[in-house]
Amino acid sequence: MSPVAKEKNHVRLVFLGAAGVGKTALIHRFLMDTFEPKHRRTVEELHSKEYEVSGAMVKVEILDTSGSYSFPAMRKLSIQNSDAFALVYAVDDAESFESIKSLREEILEVKEDKFPPIVVVGNKAESGGERQVPVEDALSLVELDWNSRFVETSAKDNENVLEVFEELLQQANLPSRLSPALCKRRETLPKEQALRPPMNKTNSCSVC
Repeated sequence: MSPVAKEKNHVRLVFLGAAGVGKTALIHRFLMDTFEPKHRRTVEELHSKEYEVSGAMVKVEILDTSGSYSFPAMRKLSIQNSDAFALVYAVDDAESFESIKSLREEILEVKEDKFPPIVVVGNKAESGGERQVPVEDALSLVELDWNSRFVETSAKDNENVLEVFEELLQQANLPSRLSPALCKRRETLPKEQALRPPMNKTNSCSVC
């Protein structure tokens, strides 16, 4: 299958980050609109579903990786076989923010790409939560220094979760607007992206 054909009907997204930042929670919120507050350790889980994206059926694979166990070879293989990357940290955990820096370096090394398709996700940004990572610091590093996309989310409060996946699809060279059928299933998502910090450049991602 040619790379062009693959881009049109198949894409793999991988979620990387430290333990307990909410990678699994974000994926489950997107796929099933559920939230489990208790942290469950993940080794590696692959979710696969077909969606209609701008009139074409696309198989979307979402790889949920471990933050609790160290499997360098498995992580390298996950990076090699994926099309776009979500680097997830928790806004109430400064150490988890530091960990995404080394993960990004690993992606650059494995993919041999100075500008890999990365979306950095600051999770657990629900109102009232304790914050250790200022949004200004994350925004400056990710969008100005790395030239990547930054989104703050709350899997618990269902804030900006859909935006992460739409942006990942766009980063993987797929249209970012999901099908009306999917939008209907996700109709509980807020219309206003309250946790998205102000952008100093045009936001090309559209939310249904």
